[in-house]
Amino acid sequence: MFIQIKNLSKKYKDTVAVNNINFSIEKNKTLGLLGPNGCGKTTSIGMMLGLIKPTSGEILIDNKNIDSFKRDEILSRINFASPYIELPKKLTVRQNLEVYGRLYGIKDLKGRIEEISEDLDIKNFFSRKTGELSSGQKNRVSLAKSLINKPEILFLDEPTASLDPDIGDFVRTYIQKYRSKNQVTVLLASHNMNEVEKLCDSIIMMKNGEIIDRGTCKEIIKKHGRNNLEETFLKLARGKNESR
Repeated sequence: MFIQIKNLSKKYKDTVAVNNINFSIEKNKTLGLLGPNGCGKTTSIGMMLGLIKPTSGEILIDNKNIDSFKRDEILSRINFASPYIELPKKLTVRQNLEVYGRLYGIKDLKGRIEEISEDLDIKNFFSRKTGELSSGQKNRVSLAKSLINKPEILFLDEPTASLDPDIGDFVRTYIQKYRSKNQVTVLLASHNMNEVEKLCDSIIMMKNGEIIDRGTCKEIIKKHGRNNLEETFLKLARGKNESR
């Protein structure tokens, strides 16, 4: 497996945010990470990015512990996008991409910015400050930032949150085509079940910091006797409180 998560846990004093989870992601595949708010998704992603130190467990990439990579080596291979992590608001879109491009050591930075901004249709607001943009514009800029270094591994946390259906569909279609063309391994955390069904090869479902189910969308829907992934999600999230 390309990415392996082994016995990963995170505790904050008396609170267990993530409790001994295990999963893997095959190279060039997309894994959906699902669960209600507070289930441990964002903490798990933070640990996989190296932003949060695990209490215990291992994160392996190509059978190598993530802690053993040099900073520039790991930066060249990984990136992420989340609407909940703001880019510097007082910088323009172009300035943000230039800053992050230098951070990731992009050689032909001007050419890469031109390429990715053309793809994501953000050139017409290049000179605007990021803090002045709409939600849809911010999300596209965040996605551009996440792809600036052409990462092998891409973490997406609610990439279409707060977007209207048209822009949401544009972003989903772009992610799907980009992954296929560039052979990217993706971890997608989302509450949009249609998005998950469209983009993910398999999913894991978390609740209270633990993994409670896993498989392909079709397998899990069939297993729980529901008509679609949204109904299945509600059943698993509600547990004993399920009304149906």
